[in-house]
Amino acid sequence: MNQIARLKSMGPEPNVTKAYGETSALRGASMRVFTGEFVAVIGNSGSGKSTLMNILGMLDTDFHGSASIDGVEISSLSAIAAAKLRNKLIGFVFQSFHLLPRLTAWENVALPLFHRGTPREVRKHRAVKMLEKVGLGDRVNHRPDHMSGGQRQRVAIARALVGEPRLILADEPTGNLDSGTGAQVMALLRTLNRELGVTVVMVTHDREIAAQCDRSIEIRDGLVVSCEENE
Repeated sequence: MNQIARLKSMGPEPNVTKAYGETSALRGASMRVFTGEFVAVIGNSGSGKSTLMNILGMLDTDFHGSASIDGVEISSLSAIAAAKLRNKLIGFVFQSFHLLPRLTAWENVALPLFHRGTPREVRKHRAVKMLEKVGLGDRVNHRPDHMSGGQRQRVAIARALVGEPRLILADEPTGNLDSGTGAQVMALLRTLNRELGVTVVMVTHDREIAAQCDRSIEIRDGLVVSCEENE
């Protein structure tokens, strides 16, 4: 099975390490993610999981060790090169949605295409189609303040997918939702993972949510301490 993401050692470094001043956020992380997987990264607050996701998302390239996305070594990329590769390969889903309040649903979804220079008619068509795929075909012209939390998260998922990325990074995507709506969002992510073949890496502190994924990678005190297949 092909690897979409990998963190590993390089030279004498104990796998991937990252420090903020005197504080070590990662003390030796090593992991692999395979194409088409749905993987949970679990850990308590301060465990290092957000730092790990920032490295996978090429939001932070200042670390020791080696990390590759789709076979490209990212630690040596310039900020411009990292941004281009990120826009091409990765979609993000955040706990707080990060939708722009003055934009409609389709305009929010189309933002990654805007940054690629895609013509307006093309990006609107693709954004509307993706909103229909996540069950929001009747909300394309609604703004975020006219939608529920679950609907806003669906918009965020559509935005993450509209550029046809190979990897989705989801940071606590159910964290701001009630249990019923969270279950619906998880079911949607799983369906899209299977239907589109897109790889999903999801950060969560909820072991019940993590158990719905193919694998669970646990990080504790900056170390990857376990990696288990889920039944």
